[in-house]
Amino acid sequence: MIQVEGLTKYYDDLCAVDRIDLDIQKGEIIGLLGPNGAGKTTTLRMLTGYFQPTAGQVRIKDLDVRDDMVAIKQLIGYLPESAPLYPGMLVYDYLDYVANIRNLTGDAKTGRIERLVTLCGLQGIMHKTIGELSKGLKQRVGLAHAMMSDPEILILDEPTSGLDPNQIVEIRDIIREIGREKTVILSTHILSEAEATCDRIVIIHKGRIVADDRTENLKHSGGQSQRIHLGLQNADPETARATLTGIDGITAVDIRPANGNATVNLALTFRGSQDPRPDVYAAVKATDWIMVEFVQQTKNLETIFRELTKEN
Repeated sequence: MIQVEGLTKYYDDLCAVDRIDLDIQKGEIIGLLGPNGAGKTTTLRMLTGYFQPTAGQVRIKDLDVRDDMVAIKQLIGYLPESAPLYPGMLVYDYLDYVANIRNLTGDAKTGRIERLVTLCGLQGIMHKTIGELSKGLKQRVGLAHAMMSDPEILILDEPTSGLDPNQIVEIRDIIREIGREKTVILSTHILSEAEATCDRIVIIHKGRIVADDRTENLKHSGGQSQRIHLGLQNADPETARATLTGIDGITAVDIRPANGNATVNLALTFRGSQDPRPDVYAAVKATDWIMVEFVQQTKNLETIFRELTKEN
């Protein structure tokens, strides 16, 4: 569906996007993550034709963004971070206006507006002015605008920025519904939302891709250090550390601060490709220690994100 090769963008001497390669399949929901200034918005604007790349190639359904941008724009719906709405217009009048721009008429226009009102949850606000709507409702109107031409590809720049938790869930549900039929590319700073919404995560740092994989694969990436939190009673801390350090796969055993009772708290570090839990259990069972906690620390997207985008 979308092939990106060596995509690069300079602003004078500043390299905002540095030789990005991407291959996006039809029907995927892609989350574009990165710190502020990483190059996410610039990448999206090059995909939509708002910016010309300094170097590299973008092809969308075998059309080149340098030569076929008019045809490409007919395939894309784009919602920037601040939806470009007219605050003095009624919601109905605004959608009717957008439909006219998209050359929709008669039953086709009526049917499309009705479909988007249902999809984006705009019932009950069609005769309100856009300026009096909450930000969450404005985002829904912006989504309806972006979807008016029934595009094959939907590109969303920070669609949940500034929304409250309930509004975030509502927008997420709409995006997942749209993703059943469309290819969706979205940028976000809300890692939990990317984890809940996206099939695939692309992390950008300083203009370059530092991770690109299915969401679950990223969280269980091999070769990364993982931890087990272990709580023991009737155990001497140093003896427990010496016993557990000898287990194959364990690279470190740290004594955690006591929590005011007789429990010895340990943090066991091991490589992600190995699972030492059976051997840890067997070692504890062979003693008179009582195991009161045995929890493997699960990696989440925030942990991965911080590891890949830290300055050093």
